[in-house]
Amino acid sequence: MMKLFTLNFLYICPLLVLFYPIDATAMSQSNKINFTIPAVIVFGDSIMDTGNNNYIPTLLKANFPPYGRDFFGGKATGRFSNGKIPSDFYAEIFKLKDALPPYRDPNLKTEDLLTGVSFASAGSGCDPLTVRLASALSINDQLNMFKEYIEKLKKAVGEEKTAFIIRESLYMISTGSNDVAVTYFLTPFRRNIDIQEYTSNLVKVSSDFIQELYQLGARRIGMLSLTPLGCVPIHRTLLGGSQRNCADLVNDAAMMYNSKLSSSIMDLKKSLPEAKLVNLEIYSIMDNIIRNHNQFGFDVEGSSCCGLANIETGLLCNSLTLKVCPDASKYVFWDGYHPSEKTYNIVISKTMENNMHKFN
Repeated sequence: MMKLFTLNFLYICPLLVLFYPIDATAMSQSNKINFTIPAVIVFGDSIMDTGNNNYIPTLLKANFPPYGRDFFGGKATGRFSNGKIPSDFYAEIFKLKDALPPYRDPNLKTEDLLTGVSFASAGSGCDPLTVRLASALSINDQLNMFKEYIEKLKKAVGEEKTAFIIRESLYMISTGSNDVAVTYFLTPFRRNIDIQEYTSNLVKVSSDFIQELYQLGARRIGMLSLTPLGCVPIHRTLLGGSQRNCADLVNDAAMMYNSKLSSSIMDLKKSLPEAKLVNLEIYSIMDNIIRNHNQFGFDVEGSSCCGLANIETGLLCNSLTLKVCPDASKYVFWDGYHPSEKTYNIVISKTMENNMHKFN
C-alpha cells in the first residue's frame, strides 16, 4: 500500500468528477435561462481549479504542456484538462465571460471580481489529511479567501452592490472525490475508518461549508455529486485487475457518499429556507457516457489521451510524455484522473438542462 501511495503522491490530482455545460444554446428550449446572475463563484478541487495552484507551493499543477493545448491560444493555465473545465462553462452558460479566473491570480482586475472567480484548489478535499498530502488549499482556506473577496467588492462597489452580488450569484461546489478516490483507497492512512463512517464525516464537512456560505449571504448553491470514480483510468490500472475493469469498491463508496449528500441537502433546505440549494447528481450521467461512449462520439473510454500507463496526471502528464493522442475529443478522459473538455461539456450541459430552473 505504501508503494501505491508513493506513486500517487506525484499526481494526487484532484477530483475526477465532472460536469460541464455546453453553451446555453445546447439546452432544450424548455430549459433556456430565464433569469440572470451577476457572477459565478466556485469552490472545490481540480474540477473547478482554473489556476489557483499556480500560486501556492504544491506539486499539483497543470501549468505546462500538454495541459491546455485546446484552451484559448493553446495555453496551459493550471486547468487539469486539455481545454475548458466546469468553472469556465458555468460562466459561459450565463454569458458572463468565456473563462473564470483564479482568485489568486496577482493580475486580477476589479472587473474580474465583479463577474466571478474560482477559489478551488487541485488536490483539495473535506478530509484535512487529503489537503496536507496534496499541499492544497483547504475548504476553510477557500472560505477565508471568499471573505476577503467580499471585502474587496465592498471597497470597489460599496456595501449595497456587494450584497446584491453575493445574494444573486451562482455558487458551485465540487469536493469529496480526492478524499474517496485517493486518500481512502490509494493510501493506507484512513483504512482504520469504516467507509460508512468516512463518507458520513465528509458529508458533514460539506454540509457545514454550505451553511457557512449561507451565513455569508450566498443563496443559489449547487453541490456536485461524485462520479464513478472507480472507472477513471488510474483506478482501472491500479485497482481494476488484469482486465482493467472499473473498481467496484470505489464506485460503491462514491454512491454511498452521493446518497448521504442528497439526504444532507434535503435537510439543509429545511433549515436554510431562503436558499435555492440544488443537488447536482452527475454520477448517472457520467456512467452513461462511459458505458455508451460510442453514442457520444468517443472512441476510447477506459484509457487516457495523455500517458502510456493510464496513470499519468499532473507532473507525469507533460510535454515529454511518449504518448499524447492527436484528438482529445475522441477520449472520455484526458489524463489518468480527469475527463476531457468534451466530456465535461456533455455532463454539465445535461446537468444544467435538468436543474437550471431550480436556481431561479
